[in-house]
Amino acid sequence: MKFARKLVPRSPREAISLLFLVLGLALVGYVAGQYWGMYHGQRELEAQWEKQVAMVTAPGLPRLPAGEMLTRVSIPKINLDAIVVEGATRKQLAIGPAHITDTALPGATGNAVITGHRDTFFRHIYELQKGDVIFVRRNGEVFKYEVTGKKIVKPEDLTVLKQTSDAQLTLITCYPTYYIGPAPERLVVFSKLVDRGVEIRTGL
Repeated sequence: MKFARKLVPRSPREAISLLFLVLGLALVGYVAGQYWGMYHGQRELEAQWEKQVAMVTAPGLPRLPAGEMLTRVSIPKINLDAIVVEGATRKQLAIGPAHITDTALPGATGNAVITGHRDTFFRHIYELQKGDVIFVRRNGEVFKYEVTGKKIVKPEDLTVLKQTSDAQLTLITCYPTYYIGPAPERLVVFSKLVDRGVEIRTGL
């Protein structure tokens, strides 16, 4: 009972302090929940990824249908390694970087567009410079992309989704990276396919 009485504010100042404390704890809980959901979602995708890699690298087994294949993106410079989800809804973006469905598949001819949150997976893509390397692994193949440039655009600028005659990869996130609240712009990183090879499993 003594503890309960201590929580009862005795003045407007104490009431405001208590309110901010409660809001702070709620915010911390919300963020922690979001990160736990992201971590758990990636762990589940990792298990699916390992099964797919085992299937597509085993001799004589057919490749999976395009709609069932997972994609993995790795950017050594910023220590990014994540499995991509299909479709950029809020729920999917909470799990990982998301491939925009109406764009080309990674590795295929055209402009493959992947978007991600600026406060999680794509936090550091602003550090990428021309010549930096992006690896995309999909259906038993490894695609090597090289960054060609980047620019800041408005959210309504859809020209960055425009399809191309060659194989390109475009990464998009909100900008500025550390902006408080809904960010007013988008950071776009462009890259082109420079090499491709076969997935090689190690440690078997």
